[in-house]
Amino acid sequence: MNLIDWTMLHFLRPDALWALLALPVIAVLWTWRRRRRSGWQQAVDPHLLPHLLVAGGRGGRAGLVLLLCGVALAVLALAGPSWRQVPQPLWQSPSPLVLVLDLSSRIAATDLPPSRLLQARAKLATLLRQRQGGEVALLAYADDAFTVAPLTADTANIALYLDALAPDVMPRDGQRADRAIEAAVKLLQQSGARGGDILLLTDQADADATRAAAAASAQGIHVSVLGLGTAAGAAYRADNGQIAQARLDAASLRALAAAGGGAYAPVASDDGDLRSLGVLTPRTSAGDSREGEGRAWRDEGFWLLPPLLLIGLLAFRRRALLGLVLVCAGLPMTVPSTAYAADGPPTLWKRPDQVQQAQVAAGVDAYRRGDFSAAQAQFEGVDTDAGWYNLGNALARQGQYDAAIDAYDRALAKHPGMADAVANRAAVDAARKRKPPPSSSSDQGKPQPGQGKPSPGQGQPQDADGKPGQPDPAAPPQPGKAGKADTPADPRNADPAAQQQADAAQRERMRQALQRQPQAGDGPQRDARAGAQTAEQREQRQAVEAWMRRVPDDPGALLRAKFQLENERRKQEGR
Repeated sequence: MNLIDWTMLHFLRPDALWALLALPVIAVLWTWRRRRRSGWQQAVDPHLLPHLLVAGGRGGRAGLVLLLCGVALAVLALAGPSWRQVPQPLWQSPSPLVLVLDLSSRIAATDLPPSRLLQARAKLATLLRQRQGGEVALLAYADDAFTVAPLTADTANIALYLDALAPDVMPRDGQRADRAIEAAVKLLQQSGARGGDILLLTDQADADATRAAAAASAQGIHVSVLGLGTAAGAAYRADNGQIAQARLDAASLRALAAAGGGAYAPVASDDGDLRSLGVLTPRTSAGDSREGEGRAWRDEGFWLLPPLLLIGLLAFRRRALLGLVLVCAGLPMTVPSTAYAADGPPTLWKRPDQVQQAQVAAGVDAYRRGDFSAAQAQFEGVDTDAGWYNLGNALARQGQYDAAIDAYDRALAKHPGMADAVANRAAVDAARKRKPPPSSSSDQGKPQPGQGKPSPGQGQPQDADGKPGQPDPAAPPQPGKAGKADTPADPRNADPAAQQQADAAQRERMRQALQRQPQAGDGPQRDARAGAQTAEQREQRQAVEAWMRRVPDDPGALLRAKFQLENERRKQEGR
């Protein structure tokens, strides 16, 4: 039992202690009320009082003491006494990231082979794949900025648009990075985020873009830059058809990153540039890890609730003192010093289903350790389909085949058609019908070479809450069978015929399950139509489906139309 360090005692909500000042007021009101009741003594002769007044009651000094103690205990409990700390998981919301890609005609330059555009797509794909959580959005800009994908935690959805990014989807050519940064800030503010990060992918920046980055930094948003291109540059064809030279202006990009409170890095062939920018691991407001463990003071005020309830019992029940003695006599003499979150409540307070669940969990643990006799002892008290099934597994592991078959029959009686019980019963029955080879008792439970593989029709161990442990890929555990143990057959007596029979049964169940799985667009009506179709109609339908699959999926056209409509709307609004 843990000792209390009274030197650490303090109150988490000390302001509640001001309520103790009400104790004298309560005592005065109680005394005044008692004096008002004693007015009969002044109006009635003393020899008549015993016949007119009810003796005893709960209004004496004992009642006042109980009331004051109850109020004091309630106030102390509300104040939150605490003298120890407990581990406390910590989690902070990761900072969202807005990717801003320059889709001006300059991105078609080939100084980054095969082109800047393809390098930018590959870099964005790497970032979306390796980023460790947090919401991400994607903007594209030329003369104006447009949203490709809003903030979302589903980065795979954003990756679908990468191949559609090209200069021809933009309504007008240009390089207004300042508008892109302002649009990214607005997107972060609309999401309710207190801060965020902006990663700009471009080759140069002007003074307007630097001022926009400084304004974003003033709002708690960091602007970093990933430089696209080389200092030597390369030729590209502008929107008006002229040939121009595009070079990487690293100085202007560093100035923009410094104004935005971020970092600058030129694009690299690996992910070193992304790591140096810190965009693979989302930031938090405190700058530390997103998940961790700290320590918090534990509110121990709940220990004062039992005596407070007992005082209430004394106040509202007749002969409560006798009841209090009986209750205390029936309680256990020891009180656990720690919470029972891991093992659950004591057996005295458990429901029957909780008792069975604890037995199943203990039995599964013993089964996994190879202590099949202990597992049998735990499973014998569980009168459910899973309990009888697990009991059969434990008995079969000990070579008690007749008892195991009886347990499987009991499981099938409660759950007819239980696939695992059927397969295991067949395997155990086959092992029982043949004479086992002689072996020493020291080899009990040890698999012989080539005979230790579980039967495919038998599930792997499951916890008491139904979560599978290490499932066999060939035989996933049946859902909903809480606490089922794994292979029951004795590995010393693995029968090849039973093994083949179990394999065939498992393959048949898998085939039936695949046939029952609904395909896209399947349904009773389609099945009826398919059954009524002739061979020519089926061939025609298959040809139509093949043509539909050949229709190209062009996300670029969708983005182009979306940006064009947004551009027209902005024109009408005078923007």
